[in-house]
Amino acid sequence: MSNNQRKSRRQFIKDVSVGAAALSLVGHPRFSAKSYARILGANDRIRVAMMGVNARGLALANNFSAQPNAEVVYVCDVDRRAADKCIAAVAKSQGSTPKSAPDFRKALEDSGVDALVVAAPDHWHAPAAILASKAGKHVYLEKPCSHNPNEGELLMAVQKKYNNVIQMGNQRRSWPNVAKAIHELHNGIIGKPYFAKTWYSNNRPSIGVGKETAVPDWLDYDLWQGPAPRKSFKDNVIHYNWHWFWHWGTGEALNNGTHMVDLARWGLQVEYPTKVTSVGGRYRYQDDWQTPDTQVINLEFADKSMISWEGRSCNGQTVDGSTVGVIFYGENGTLQIDGGNAYKVFDLKGKLVKEVKNDVTIDARNLTNPSQALDAIHIQNFFDGIKNGKKLASDIQSGHMSTLLVQLGNIAQRTGGLLQVDPANGHILNNSKAAALWSREYEPGWAPTI
Repeated sequence: MSNNQRKSRRQFIKDVSVGAAALSLVGHPRFSAKSYARILGANDRIRVAMMGVNARGLALANNFSAQPNAEVVYVCDVDRRAADKCIAAVAKSQGSTPKSAPDFRKALEDSGVDALVVAAPDHWHAPAAILASKAGKHVYLEKPCSHNPNEGELLMAVQKKYNNVIQMGNQRRSWPNVAKAIHELHNGIIGKPYFAKTWYSNNRPSIGVGKETAVPDWLDYDLWQGPAPRKSFKDNVIHYNWHWFWHWGTGEALNNGTHMVDLARWGLQVEYPTKVTSVGGRYRYQDDWQTPDTQVINLEFADKSMISWEGRSCNGQTVDGSTVGVIFYGENGTLQIDGGNAYKVFDLKGKLVKEVKNDVTIDARNLTNPSQALDAIHIQNFFDGIKNGKKLASDIQSGHMSTLLVQLGNIAQRTGGLLQVDPANGHILNNSKAAALWSREYEPGWAPTI
């Protein structure tokens, strides 16, 4: 596809008004309400390819296919079983059957695809998004946006070069009451906030000690590894447990910490820290799990403010009654956002002075789809960015900043517990051991490039 063709397709998407057509089909026996909604403005639907649909990706595919202004046209997964399940679900949801493309790069070759949704494992996030950007596609990128800081910087550079839309999937940025809470915070409801405490807790079981076995016939393991250097297949990695191996995953800090640390950074209006510390480890079980199951990351900023993240993967005791959340402490009081679309404000004596309650039920420990209705707002914001250039709730520059905070925490954890950081760009200062983790090794021929 030529650059002119890509630009023409993008301009077409922007120029067509969502509700321009008005066909009088009400009551026609051949059309259901769902099909009628899809016929209206059929030409301005965003055509989407889904990459990685076993768990979170399946939930996203269901959500994207439920949007009247979108169509899932490709399902891309190296697990044949996951792809078949997703294709059936999407076909039922949207009334048309997407194509299967086990190698997502085939979908990128289709000039009719407008956007790639990336929900594959963490080691694929940035490389896939970069390939999509170079192919002229927009990208909805699940958090974390990258496996390592260098990839985050590559993402910012590639977006600037190709001028596409890249939205990170930290969906709480679009939840109305959460956004309202941050707005009130910025308007001084508790005075100047100076400390944000964030946390996540769960009761995850042991993953045991894996055995090298034959690769299942339903899995393209070579493509699953993709940019990561090759390792033998073990029976306790795929699916989900890859999160706990540094080779492919980024631990609980980026798996769930990214969400709340992002809200903390947004609320405090900070960018890069000056100092990062981390303590913790794999405490609960003795097994193959490499990343910490218990971790406390502290980030200090030049304006005399601080963010703390506490992760407990194997003890689900709540903090202030919630499994996940962020509390802002300020001059005149405290503002608390838990796992849902709600918040509370307290004065300095701990008296509740304001409460905005959930209007949608949220299950923060649901591993795949805790908040479909609210997440649809984030998806529509992504579409608005494509169609009319609307400001994104979480563009890739903001997404990288928040991702980097917890990446720095993990780097500190792995290299002695303390980092000095350049507040201008987030780079590590005077620590060669830590700086070596700024990037990673890649399988030959797979390193992402701009």
